[in-house]
Amino acid sequence: MTTTADLLDLPARRRRHARFIAALTTMIGACASSAGDVYGPISQADSGQDAVPVSLLQCVQLSLSAQLLLDLAVEEDAARWPEDVRPARAVPRRTFAERCAEFGPQRAVKGGAPVPRSVGAVPAHRVPSEGRALFEVGTLVCERWTDDPQQAIARVEEAVATGAFTAGEILDEAADCAVTVGLLTLDGARGQSDPSMAAEHCLLAVRHFAVAVALASADLDIDIPHHRTRARETGLRDARSG
Repeated sequence: MTTTADLLDLPARRRRHARFIAALTTMIGACASSAGDVYGPISQADSGQDAVPVSLLQCVQLSLSAQLLLDLAVEEDAARWPEDVRPARAVPRRTFAERCAEFGPQRAVKGGAPVPRSVGAVPAHRVPSEGRALFEVGTLVCERWTDDPQQAIARVEEAVATGAFTAGEILDEAADCAVTVGLLTLDGARGQSDPSMAAEHCLLAVRHFAVAVALASADLDIDIPHHRTRARETGLRDARSG
C-alpha cells in the first residue's frame, strides 16, 4: 500500500494517531492477558479436577476502563498537533463512550441482548443524523477491510469522489467503528457466568482492536477532488473563526 501526504501535506496518519494506536496495542495485550488468567489455570489443573479457580478481575477492570483510556488517547493525539496540520472533519467526532451508549439502550430493552459480533450489527438509526452518512461508509469499509482490502479501498475511493469526505475521515470513522464493536464485545464479558465465555469475549475484542490499528495506520494514495474538498475545509475554518 502506498503512503502519501494528505491534503495539507500532513504527517502520516500513524503519527497523528500514535497515542491512539499505542493505546489499542496495549488493550490487545491486556485482553490476551485477561484470557490467559482463565485459560492458564485450566491448562495447569489436573485432568481429573472439576472446579478450577480462575480470575476475571483483570477482564472486569479492563472492560470498565477501556472506553475512557481510548478517548483520552484520541484527545492526546489531537493536542499534540497544531490546528493547521490537523485535517478538518465534515462532522464532529463522537467519543467511544457516546458510541457505546447509542447501542446500550437497545441491549437494556431486549434484556441484555448479545453484543454485536460485527460492525454491521450496530444500529445506524441511533447515530446522529449529521454523522450518519460518514458512519455508513465507515461501517462498509471496516466490514470489508479484513476479508477484502481492495474492495474496502474501492469504497473509500467512491466516497472520496463525491467530495463529501476525505480518505482520512473515512478511515478514521472505520477505525472508530471497529473500536466500538471491540469495546461492546469486551463489555459483554462482564455478563458471562462461564469464565471461558468471558475469556472468549476478550479474545474476540482483540480481533476488532487489531482491525482498528490497521485502519488508523493506513494512508491511501487516492485522487481527491481538491476544488470540492478545499472549499469545504475553508467553510469549516470560516465557521470556527466566525
